[in-house]
Amino acid sequence: MNKIKITKMQGCGNDFVIIDYPEYEKTGMTMSDLAKKVCDRHFGVGADGMFIPKPDTENADISWYFYNNDGTTAQMCGNGIRCFAKYAFDNKLVNKKKFSVETLAGIISPELLDDGNVRVDMGIPILEDEKIPFKGERKINVLDKEFDITPVSMGNPHCVIFVDGNTMDYALKYGPITEKHPYFPEKTNTEFVRIISKNEVEMSVYERGCGITLACGTGACATLVACILNNLTESKIKVNLPGGAVSIEWQGNKTNLDSHIFMTGPANYSFVAEYIL
Repeated sequence: MNKIKITKMQGCGNDFVIIDYPEYEKTGMTMSDLAKKVCDRHFGVGADGMFIPKPDTENADISWYFYNNDGTTAQMCGNGIRCFAKYAFDNKLVNKKKFSVETLAGIISPELLDDGNVRVDMGIPILEDEKIPFKGERKINVLDKEFDITPVSMGNPHCVIFVDGNTMDYALKYGPITEKHPYFPEKTNTEFVRIISKNEVEMSVYERGCGITLACGTGACATLVACILNNLTESKIKVNLPGGAVSIEWQGNKTNLDSHIFMTGPANYSFVAEYIL
């Protein structure tokens, strides 16, 4: 009987299984297969994703392997990086509260704050990318609707859609189709957003490779960028997600796209346990 130590964490209800690399080596499995097994909510631990701290990296203080619950790799995860930052510091994988993490979306810099939250420099939003056809028509047809969309990349693709009704109803109905729409050759995360005020929005998300989740940090960042580009909010907003809220700040605009975007939110432990493979 093979047992490994695991840690479960969550940020605004977006939940993750963390496995140290030596524990992973005991499994004899590929990371993709392990992610599908442990993230299964019926036969495994249950999570939106799995990450494994990478033993060494040359370009940052630390790195990670990150997988969605369907076994696919993910370039970045905003809620995941907050949990990873707290885990890395608490387990002495890094010895400072502000450090750099190498991800498939580039170098990300989280900082553990004294109030228990984690502030993350999420880098510069990308509005032109060969994997996302930002130029041209910004409309897509999904089932019975034609949506105006704002595509934004945070190292991973996002499609932001502004709606007047219940954002979760939209995500449940239109998210699965939008994810695989031909407009997005590598699929996409889709955020359905309702404006509450100049400083607050509500957002529900259908994540690429995960489906409906309770929160999406990169999606919250993409949401603020889309809000500003469409003249809907100020530069700092509260994003209300089904699992909680995060604060997002971006000083960029249509003529200044080179500004870094910052996300602040919680990261919490759920439990530590032995998992029987």
